[in-house]
Parts: sequence; C-alpha cells; structure tokens
Amino acid sequence: MLIFHLFLKNNQVLGIGSGSTIVHAVQRLAERVKQENLTIVCIPTSFQARQLILQNGLTLSDLDRNPELDVAIDGADEVDCDLNLIKGGGGCLTQEKIVAGYAKCFIVIADYRKKSESLGEQWKRGIPIEVIPMAYVPVTRTLTKNFGGAAELRMAVSKAGPVVTDNGNFILDWKFDKVHKWSEVNTAIKMIPGVVETGLFIDMAEVVYFGMEDGSVSVREKQPR
Repeated sequence: MLIFHLFLKNNQVLGIGSGSTIVHAVQRLAERVKQENLTIVCIPTSFQARQLILQNGLTLSDLDRNPELDVAIDGADEVDCDLNLIKGGGGCLTQEKIVAGYAKCFIVIADYRKKSESLGEQWKRGIPIEVIPMAYVPVTRTLTKNFGGAAELRMAVSKAGPVVTDNGNFILDWKFDKVHKWSEVNTAIKMIPGVVETGLFIDMAEVVYFGMEDGSVSVREKQPR
C-alpha cells in the first residue's frame, strides 16, 4: 500500500482508525513491520481498532504513554473538495478525532464512493454527533432550531434501544438541509450543552487516498492557504 512507503518510518507512533477500509491497511502494515523488522507502536481509536492491532501482532499502546503521534490513519464517510470530512458512521467519532488531533500528520483512506465536492452529496445519513444521554432531547431540539434539518437518535440494529458509544454516550444523526460554513457550524454545535463531539473533521486531513473502481488510487491533498 502506497501510503506506508510514503509516510511510515521506523520508531514511529501510529494512530489506527476504525472501519472496513482500515482492516486492509492494518494487514499491510503488519506485513511491512514483519518484513522490515520495524518498531511501530499503535494507538487505537476504538475497541474494534484495538482488536485489529492485537490480531495482527502489532504493538498496542495508548495516549498516556504516547501523547504525541507521528501519523494517524483512518477512513471517512465523506470527503469534500476542501478535505473536510464526515466521520462517525461506525460510532467512534470522538476517539477518532482525539487520535487524529494529536497526530503530526492525519491521512485518510477511503473508497471512491466517499469522494464529493460538497458534504451531503454522497453521504445521506447525516452528521453524527455524540451526546451525553440525559441531554439528547434538548440537543436535538437545539440543533434543528439553530441549524435546520432533522436530528434523529441512532438506534441499534441487533439490540433494543439506542446505539451506545465506547464512551457510554448516544449518537444523534443530524440530516442538514443546506450547505453550511462547516467550520463555524462545527464550533457552534460543540458549544451546545450536552454535546461531546461532532463527526465534522475540519482542516485536519493532510491527504486522502481514494481507492477507485478500476483498482487505481486517486489522491486529494490539502491545498496551501
């Protein structure tokens, strides 16, 4: 996988994201670590990522021991032309943002269906917002009052009741009805009492690699300001 030749070096601390795309990346990472006898320490973004690291024989660590990461690698639900992301379809947005935020370089791997010009073009399930359980009703009302659209409590599929995150919280999926100034909206939503974090990743990704339908890779890089 191209990204590991470009970004991965010996003695690095690496953030490992969640989701189906990352499974293949971690398998390739483990192969290279073994072949080249590299010393790599991995920080997971979720219980799933933690299991993936252990299953592939990689060294597991945490932010207590490694508070600064060299590179974080994760997927995305959608990427716009400015490299703004929607993440959290799998429910791990808060820990994903923490790990990405403490990395010197944040790299995204996604398939071609996640590539768009504007957020909402491809991803129709809304922006995930992690909330404290006792506040989900007033947060829902405030979201729709202030920003329009509709917010729904995400319900579990294989059990009764709502989805519960690794942090013990609920997730609202906010289906917006217009294009916003995402940086401003992200900040405003985070100021609502009861909101833990949003699935808007603004100005965080350095580069996005899209796996195309024909097997090629399309690269979208952060533009200098």
